[in-house]
Amino acid sequence: MCRCHTGKFYLLLNLFLRCPPGSGCTHTFCSKPKLEKCLVFIQAVIHEIQRVANTVPLSVFHCTTKDTELMGYSIPKGTMIIENLTSVLSEEGQWKFRHEFNPENFLDDKGEFVKPEAFMPFSAGPRVCLGEGLARMELFLMMVTLLRKFKFIWPEDAGEPDFTPVYGVTLTPKPYRMKNQLRTPQ
Repeated sequence: MCRCHTGKFYLLLNLFLRCPPGSGCTHTFCSKPKLEKCLVFIQAVIHEIQRVANTVPLSVFHCTTKDTELMGYSIPKGTMIIENLTSVLSEEGQWKFRHEFNPENFLDDKGEFVKPEAFMPFSAGPRVCLGEGLARMELFLMMVTLLRKFKFIWPEDAGEPDFTPVYGVTLTPKPYRMKNQLRTPQ
């Protein structure tokens, strides 16, 4: 299970207070020339959240329509196929930091955003989630809007965050308390 450190949790909650590695940004908030680098980093953070906190561990069930061979295995017609998406999202050799939260999993050596083939929280192939594009857009807009308008503060009396998921049809976080503070315009 992924263990996020308090510093990384703070970084996630205060994303706009930090500029991405190598951006050369010296302002509290990203200035216009550095905005593109900040947005790349935000994309990396969103993708890393989806990788580490995958909400749908198993894909929709599929059934083979004909006898098939995959990597030397014979799969007869009518076989039920269940993709384990969580295993791919933490597979050895696919991620620089597979057991920890680190947005650099989605950044190349130049700080540019890259999406590895192993990243498939919406499944893969011709039956990928139809709402993927809309979901990505909404994730980005909601996260950026919330982080621009509010500071999210982990209460001092709450102790360390518990990232152990609650298992069900989907994986959900345990209930927690969070302080929200309106940011002052700069």
